[in-house]
Amino acid sequence: MRALANPFYYLDNFRHALAWVKERYADLLTDGERDFIDTFQALPTAPQALLVRMVMRKGTLFRSSKLNYPEIGCPREAVRRLTALGWVDDDPLLTPDDLFGLLTKSELLILFPSLPRKTGTRKSELLDSLRAGAGEARRFREWHPAATGPAAESVYALRIADLCDRLRLIYFGNLHQNWSEFVVAELGILAYEKVAFSVASRGFQARQDIDDYLHLYRCGERFELGEPLADILSDIRAVSSGNSWLAGRQAKLLFRAGQYLERDGDLTQALDVYAACPHPGSRMRAVRVLEKMERFEEAHALALRAEEAPEDDAERQQLQRILPRLRRRLGLPKMQAPRAFPIPRIDLVLDRPITPSDVEFVVRDHLLQPEAPVFYVENALINSLFGLLCWRAIFTPLPGAFFHLFHSGPADLHSPDFRRRRQREFAECLAQLDSGEYKRTIRQCFQEKAGIQSPFVSWDMLDRELLELALACMPAAHLRKWFERILADIKSNCSGFPDLIQFWPGQSRYRMIEVKGPGDRLQDNQIRYLDFCLANDMPVVVCHVQWREAAA
Repeated sequence: MRALANPFYYLDNFRHALAWVKERYADLLTDGERDFIDTFQALPTAPQALLVRMVMRKGTLFRSSKLNYPEIGCPREAVRRLTALGWVDDDPLLTPDDLFGLLTKSELLILFPSLPRKTGTRKSELLDSLRAGAGEARRFREWHPAATGPAAESVYALRIADLCDRLRLIYFGNLHQNWSEFVVAELGILAYEKVAFSVASRGFQARQDIDDYLHLYRCGERFELGEPLADILSDIRAVSSGNSWLAGRQAKLLFRAGQYLERDGDLTQALDVYAACPHPGSRMRAVRVLEKMERFEEAHALALRAEEAPEDDAERQQLQRILPRLRRRLGLPKMQAPRAFPIPRIDLVLDRPITPSDVEFVVRDHLLQPEAPVFYVENALINSLFGLLCWRAIFTPLPGAFFHLFHSGPADLHSPDFRRRRQREFAECLAQLDSGEYKRTIRQCFQEKAGIQSPFVSWDMLDRELLELALACMPAAHLRKWFERILADIKSNCSGFPDLIQFWPGQSRYRMIEVKGPGDRLQDNQIRYLDFCLANDMPVVVCHVQWREAAA
């Protein structure tokens, strides 16, 4: 990891982001956002830098003594310009909760002698006492009379945090990325693919999209804080967006609300939410809620409609369980059981490891042979091979897929038309499995793209030995089956792979091994993948482990 020579690296990054937003989103910005960008760009370096330091830190309240940055100098000089603009308040009213966040435990005990002083009392335990006895909000100097004089400490409040969050959202297209992305990229901690995109490539096409995103984000925050669900539901439903990506975020929030209502026993309202929610899984939740309410005929009718066109393999699997149960409830004839593939298994009785270790690693070490190496891969191997072969297709610079410098994958990765938009590119990549060219492409990509962020490639688990064994022992026909399955439903089908893989390079063959320790059962997505393997004549086995002391 290298050090950053430029002490104003964070300021340069912020300037870049503002220029990027101004250039590409000028028509979507409010007057206030445009004024901020223009005014910021005209400020001297010191107040610019101090503002960015505050924006990048957690919270909106800062002690002047904690804003000590050598490249900026005295924060008091820099903050005057920010105060004059109304961006920072240099004498804000502070509640007891604000004070609690600003001062250390020892400082609080000095300032408030009446607080409990019992040995071992945590700082968090002082807050209730502080709230009870402190009264209304006051200025810092009123809370802390000793903080007076020319050199006295001050507290500053950032007043434009929401505005800066909006600009961050516009730049990244989300709020889970923050300004530190620039830093980790410059330090070499993370590397991102360089994708060519035009000025027209951007995450938001209309101002309403930005406002709707923020509205839904705040609804999610309120949900986490435990606000009354009825109020939040009303606000979530108030969004009516033609943007499919935002509609998906809205549906996910509604689905979470339905789950909460179901767990809380409010089945009527949960059913109402599920019935109108397009998020995957909502229809099956509605069937289960109807079953809980003993409305079996309605549950059966909805399940039959789902059976006509299951939304994915997960729903098809659930229907195979639910429909027979509902038919029994209704006194209907038994259904013919679907064809089941017998799952090969091996049973091992092993010594419990002296040093605690995951059962997968114990089995790996037990099965390991010089002529047949075993690796723990789980979801990493097949996804990585897919990501390497199809790198060019995945990072095709389509409008709306990439719109800033820090994409680990395309923004539309989980959209229903992800493959369709890249149909030609994926077809060309997968065609290499027929010609044998895929091995050269995967090896070349492994070398040239090493360490670059990808939604599929696990660089920490994939090394040259594992890669070469996989290419030597796994038939191209099997890889095509895996890759087609991933593309059919990226969100669901990138997980559930068996834990281990064993190779016999001398025989150019392999087998995948799902490990189950004592009392562990196969999960639904694992069962789906095992069935898929067996249906396509792929070598797979489930290894059931018992510890020798338990078996005695």
